[in-house]
Amino acid sequence: MNQIAVIGGGTMGRGIAYTAALSGFEVILQDISEEAIGNAREYIENLLNKNVTKGYIESLQAEEAKKNLSYATNLQEAVRKTDLVIEAALETMEIKINIFKQLDEFAPAHAILATNTSTMSPSEIAACTKRPDQCIAMHFFNPVHRMKLIEIIRGLDTSDSTVEVVKQVAEKMGKETVEVNEFPGFVTSRMNCLIGNEAMNMLMEGVASVEDIDKALKLGLNHPMGPLDLADLVGLDSRLRNMEYLYHHLGEKYRPSPILVKYVKAGRLGRKSGRGFYDYTNK
Repeated sequence: MNQIAVIGGGTMGRGIAYTAALSGFEVILQDISEEAIGNAREYIENLLNKNVTKGYIESLQAEEAKKNLSYATNLQEAVRKTDLVIEAALETMEIKINIFKQLDEFAPAHAILATNTSTMSPSEIAACTKRPDQCIAMHFFNPVHRMKLIEIIRGLDTSDSTVEVVKQVAEKMGKETVEVNEFPGFVTSRMNCLIGNEAMNMLMEGVASVEDIDKALKLGLNHPMGPLDLADLVGLDSRLRNMEYLYHHLGEKYRPSPILVKYVKAGRLGRKSGRGFYDYTNK
């Protein structure tokens, strides 16, 4: 595993690309949008410089990471020599299947195809390829460079050798892994969506304020972030897509909170839009 292609230049894709490049992999970050690629490059270079200034990494490490990174808008060119592809597109099955069909066509025969889905079936995604044994889910967490865990989810046909290679890649990135048998939401998303959804319902019912709900879970249950703050970080539109998928597959307890639906309709998507459960416009 020398070269990794990351598909999608959004929050997760650029975080994965940063972490992989800093870990010594050659990385190509691909997105169909020139604007997304420009934003991703700026984000990665700023993060490298900031972490040098703070003493988290050495300047030589940052320079090597920049050398390890390249950027592309053409999917075929991005994956033609890769050993591992990590898809980090929107959490929509139709989009992921469309990407995997192209990856199967353009990536080398030996390449492993991974999806960064937080809820969806790697078996269903793999079924559109001629290499389901080489398809797997690698669920990273935001922010990727800080969060230690990667959930590794087997599809129905995922081979043991694919699992082992992906575990080795994760280890080189400095991550811990848990291996999960495929089921909607896996481990973390099932729990996290329930907690966050209940926090939203309590807010809607007037049980406590946004700040006090988050403070209660941080200080009372030792959570590093409050559930509403975390939802803003993830993106309320992303959280709604996750909740709708889990509601469809797992039933009533995952019905999205009405306040989540309302905020997304209003364009209050969290940090990326400047306002969610918190207001970031003056921060």
